[in-house]
Formats: sequence, structure tokens, C-alpha cells
Amino acid sequence: MNLIARFFPYLLEYKGKFALAIGGMIAAAIGTGASAYLVKPILDEIFIEQDETMLRILPPLVILLYFLKGFGKYVQVYYTEYIGHDIIRRLREEMLQAILAMPYGYFVQQPSGQLISRLTNDINRIKNVVANLLPDLLRESLTIVALVGVTIYQSPKLSLYFLFIMPLALYPLSRLAKGMRRASHRSQEKISDLTTHLTELFNNIELVKAEAREEAELERFQHHNREFFHLTMKQIRINNFVSPFMEVLGAIVVAIVIYVGGSEVLAGHMSTGAFFSFMTALFMLYSPIKRVASIHNQLQDALAAAERIFAIIQLRSPMANGTKKIEEVTTIQFQGVTLQYGEDQALTDIDLELHRGKSYALVGPSGSGKSSIVALLLRFYDPTKGRILLNGADLRTYDIRDLRRKIALVTQRIYLFQGTIASNVAGSHVYDPQRVIAALKGARAWEFVQKLPQGIETPIQEGGANLSGGQRQRIAIARALYKDSQIIIFDEATSALDRPSEEAILQTLRQVAKDRILIIISHNLPAITFVDEIFVLEQGRIRCHGSPKELAANCPLYLQLLRQRRLGIIENNRSTGGSGVQAQDLSQTQRE
Repeated sequence: MNLIARFFPYLLEYKGKFALAIGGMIAAAIGTGASAYLVKPILDEIFIEQDETMLRILPPLVILLYFLKGFGKYVQVYYTEYIGHDIIRRLREEMLQAILAMPYGYFVQQPSGQLISRLTNDINRIKNVVANLLPDLLRESLTIVALVGVTIYQSPKLSLYFLFIMPLALYPLSRLAKGMRRASHRSQEKISDLTTHLTELFNNIELVKAEAREEAELERFQHHNREFFHLTMKQIRINNFVSPFMEVLGAIVVAIVIYVGGSEVLAGHMSTGAFFSFMTALFMLYSPIKRVASIHNQLQDALAAAERIFAIIQLRSPMANGTKKIEEVTTIQFQGVTLQYGEDQALTDIDLELHRGKSYALVGPSGSGKSSIVALLLRFYDPTKGRILLNGADLRTYDIRDLRRKIALVTQRIYLFQGTIASNVAGSHVYDPQRVIAALKGARAWEFVQKLPQGIETPIQEGGANLSGGQRQRIAIARALYKDSQIIIFDEATSALDRPSEEAILQTLRQVAKDRILIIISHNLPAITFVDEIFVLEQGRIRCHGSPKELAANCPLYLQLLRQRRLGIIENNRSTGGSGVQAQDLSQTQRE
């Protein structure tokens, strides 16, 4: 009943189709019950009384009843399948919508394999319920009612034996159902573990191969797989115990009915036709009762899946969304902003101000809080303390999706989707080819794209496997340029590029920053000396800020980072036997 209650609001929206399906079920049940009843007039009036009129009437009636039964079943199956599959389509969409509405932190905590498992494995278990099991349960229940009506009509006395013994099966069946639900819960958790492991394995296959971890990963998979196998076999044992149990119980009922009914026929209290009609209805009852018992068991598996599915659908983001729209970004201010991830404090008392038409850089050692500032600006998280103002209004008052449309983010981790180069640049399958080409030229990607056999229509394999690391990064940069956002953020976005390409892209950025806010996170300090202001971070705090010249004169941490960068380049060139260090960099390092 809990399962039906969960899906009842959905079923209400299909009242017309559901009425047709129930009409089909009723027609099939009437056809089944009436065909059992016809055994009596066939035996008594045709074979015993030799009534020729009934001989002409009953054969066409049998055809009509079986046509009614078949047509009713067709109508029921079609409309219940339609309702079931459409509900599953909606559930899958509602699940993904609920997941996508969650803040970034949710995805950090939830393994992607578990989310994928709920969207695929769990939803498939529910599909069987909504499309097949619930309609079958209703149809078989109506069939049981019709056949029980025939048995009571033919012999109320014999029906008492059947109606007394069959309810005795309810207690053991309920115990089996509880065991089935527990096993199903554990089975679905284990398939989530399997999916999570496979997702990790294939996403990190390069590392697995490089470190020769194939055997270790196989052993992990075998462990999960064996546990899933044992849980599956437990479900099979429980589910398949129902059939022999119901057969033994049915045999007891039939044996009693044969003895008592035979005695009634011999005593002349019941006709032969009535007895065989009763027996036919009783034998026909066996299949739907057995089916209902099996469905009840299978519903426990679905109930466990439904609990996991609706737990996702009922998710509500703890991050409140605003309603204001952004026409034009002019200023961004961080006022006393502190950010804490659990017990770890990422930022402390951050104060900074960004203006349209200027470019900024965030620099500092790894873990100093640079990316956390970006995460706050994108509202992946909200400040633990302090506030962020956009055009003088709290960032939380703006619509999140509208805010993010105004921001183009390029990171050193490249995300490419299956599709063409053009659809990846445009972020959609609908695009302006000329704008795509212009963005590719700005990202220094047009040189290699135009040489490909299909140009911008070249398909990109999963993860961009048919492109080099530098090519993938150029495509990602082109995506940011195509988006034409008012805020552009480059988080180590040129790290995989050679120096000439990096300089060319930074030159493009200098041009697009004229009427935008440009934020660059980079360890390559000599390459970002063109920015208007640099914020130097350490341990989640801004230690100093100003123009590159001001920092070179007044910020020891900036000079230290600059020195480390140049020494790193020297060491890298020595190890590779290269001479790519510019004389200006080397002489300045020696002076420092």
C-alpha cells in the first residue's frame, strides 16, 4: 500500500487512460470467469441432457468470451504500459532535476556512481512495477474476484473450504516479503558500490595502467561482485519459494474439494456439471493467486528502490535562490568574507573589490584559497561569514542560473562532452558557425581544427580522447570566448599550453577584458604582469594587493613566488637540456 500511495498522485493524472485500462481488466476478468461458468451448461445441457439448442448457442458464446478476454487484456496491457513508461520518464527527469538543483558541495560528498545507479538501476526496478506489476496485481485481483464468485455461485459449501484454507498462506507470505525487502535494500546498495567502483576505474584508467593496478582493481571488483551475487541468490531463493509453497497449499485445497464435492455428487446434492464448473474455476484460480503472491514479493524489491528514488526527488537545496536578474555587471565586492568547509577554514576575512573593464589575478601557494574565491563568486558555496555584493546588492538576492550565465569559467581540468567541436564550443547543438570560428581563432584552436576532415563538425570522443591535452584546453578556452560573458575566470587555464600559445591567448584576454571583469588564477606570474591588480593569498588570507610594480616593491611574498617560478623554469630546462628561459627572466632572478 505504501508503494501505491507514493505513485497515486502520478496515476491521477492519467484518469482517462487508467479508466480504459481498468475497463480492459474487467473485460478480461469477466471473460475468464464466464468461461469457467460455461463448463456447467456444456456438461449438463449438451452432454447429459443432449440439448441441441444449447449446442448451437454455446460454441459461438465461447468464441465471444475468449475474444472479450483477449481484447480486454490487449487494452489493459497497452494503456498500463503507456502509463507506466511515461511515469518512469517523468521520475527519471524529476530525479535529475532534483540532483542538478543541489549545490556543488552535494556532488563532492556523493559518489557519482551511486547517483548513476539510482538513475539507472533503481529506476529500472520501478519501471517493472509501474508498467507491469501494479497492473498485473489489479488484473489478477479482479480475475480472482470473478472466479471466486463462480465457485460461490456453484457451491457455497465447497467454497468455504477454499476460503478458509487460502488465508492461512498470508502469514508465511508476509514473513517472506520482509526478508525480500531487506535483501533488496542490501542488493541495491551493493550495485551502487559496483557502479561507483567502475566509474572510478574507467575515469582513472590512465593511472591504473601506469601503476599496474589491474589485479588490485579486479580483486576489489570481484569482492563487490561476489557479495552482489550472494544477495541476488538470496532474493531468488525467497521469491521462488512462493511457487512450491502455493502449489502444496493448492493441492491440499483440491484434494479436500474432490473428496467433499465427489460425495455431494454421489449423494445427488450437486450436478456433475456444477462440480466440474466449480473445479474449473478452482483450477483457474490457482494461477492468479500464485501470481499475486509472487507480485507481492517482487513489490518488496520495488518498494526498496522507490524509497531510494523518492529520497532523491524530495531533495531540497539548502542554498536559497534569489529572484533578481542581472542586466550588467559593474562591481563585485567581498566584504569580510570567511568560508569554512566542515572543520577546515578555506578563507578568512577576505576584502576585495573588482570593477568592470579591469583585469585581476589571484596568486599564491597551492591551497591558499584562490579557487575558493571563485567558488563563492559562482555560488557553489555561500560565505560562512561576511557577504559578497554584486552591483551593490547581496549576491544571494540574484537568480543563481542568471548569475552563472554571466560568468565564463575555464579551469585546468577540461570538460568536453560527446558531440562535435562546434557544439562543445557553443555549449549547444544550435550555434552560429561564424561565432564558433571566431572563438576558436581567439583561443588559438582554429589552426588545428580547420585541418581536421570535418572541421568544426568533427565529433569529439568521450572525454576528448581524440584530442591532445593542449587541444582540449584550447576548445575549453574557445567555449568561454563564445559565451561572451561579463565575467571571465581563468583558473590555471593555460597550464597545458606551450609558451607562445599561452602568450597569444593572454593577448586575446587583454582585448576582451576591456568591457568585462577578467580574473586570472595562475602560478605563471611573469605572464600576467599585464593585469591591473594582483591579490596575493596565503593560508586563506590576502597578504597584499596592488599592481605588479607595486607588489614587486612592497610584497615579499609576491617576490618569493616570482623567484620560485623562475627557479622552477630554470630547473626544468636543465633537466630537459633546454634553453627556453628568457635572458630577462634569468638576469632578474640573479639580481634578486
